Order: sequence, then C-alpha cells, then structure tokens
Amino acid sequence: MAISQSSQLTRLSRRAFLGGCLSVGGMLVTSPLMAGLVRDNQRTLSFRHTHTGEKQKITYWRDGHYLSQELQRLNHLLRDHRTGEVATMDTGLLDLLYALQLKVDMRGEYEIISAYRSPKTNQMLRSKSNGVAKKSFHMQGKAIDVRLCDCDLKHLRDSAVALKAGGVGFYPKSGFLHLDTGRVRRW
Repeated sequence: MAISQSSQLTRLSRRAFLGGCLSVGGMLVTSPLMAGLVRDNQRTLSFRHTHTGEKQKITYWRDGHYLSQELQRLNHLLRDHRTGEVATMDTGLLDLLYALQLKVDMRGEYEIISAYRSPKTNQMLRSKSNGVAKKSFHMQGKAIDVRLCDCDLKHLRDSAVALKAGGVGFYPKSGFLHLDTGRVRRW
C-alpha cells in the first residue's frame, strides 16, 4: 500500500512539474520579446566584426528550430578576437538582437565591438579600465557590444530598454550599446 501511494505521489509530482513547465513555456512565447519573434518563420542577422573585418549574414533559426551549423558559424564570428577562443553564445542573446531589429524596424548590419571574452581577456581589460565587470556576461557568451548601421544609438538604446529583456549599457562616447541576457537593468 505504501508503495502505491508513493508511486501515485511521484506521478502527481511529475504531472505538476510538467504542467508547470508548460505554463512557463507559454509565458515565454507570450513575453514581449518573443511576441515580436513569432511572426517570422526564420531569423536572420547580419554582422560585421569591427576588429577582424569579418562579415556574415546568418539565418540561425528556421521553422521553430535553431540551426546547429549556423549557430557554430555565429559562435566563431563572435569569438574572443584577441585569443581566438570560441564559446557557445546564448541563443537568447541572438533572439534579443533579432527582436531589437524588429523593434527599430531596421534589418541592417550589426557592427560587433565585443562579444565573447575569455577570462584572460576580461582580466586584461579590467586591469586597464574600471568599467569592466569581474564576472562579465561576455565570459558566459551572454553579452555583446554593438551598434546597428543607420540606426541612431539613442533610438537603439531606448528600443532595447523597452524590450525589457536584459541589461542595456549605453556608451555614446565610444559609440556602442552593451546588451546582455542577465536581469533587466540599464546604465
């Protein structure tokens, strides 16, 4: 009898867990960020890396699926340009960039200032500037510093803040925007 009650509780717990997962999944689809993404059957981003000169236009998502080979190409493009180290970039960050394009109604080329940073590169940058976080999201593949061609930087910042999808740092003197998939905040 104790075994059957235990099994029944386990089944109920699994059902509750799965139901909760479905609820969370539903919230993600209806979030302001995802609402803008749902209308397209593919997501394409164009980049030019300001340090390496590399250019790529990559469709990284199609018909409800991330495309593994295209994500690998993006990971390589967004590598630490100082060390050559490649990391897996957060697909949420790519979706954030895509949603931002939709928000500003421009599908131009993102100029990459910095994306993935190795711990070694991050430490070197910290030694030269107090504006570099010790536990930077760049080291986790969850941050990027960019500008969008032909888009006013203030407009890009305001649009990113309106998405409420992560951190937004505004660096007008250096001419770029920091975006990350951490908690919602701005500076």
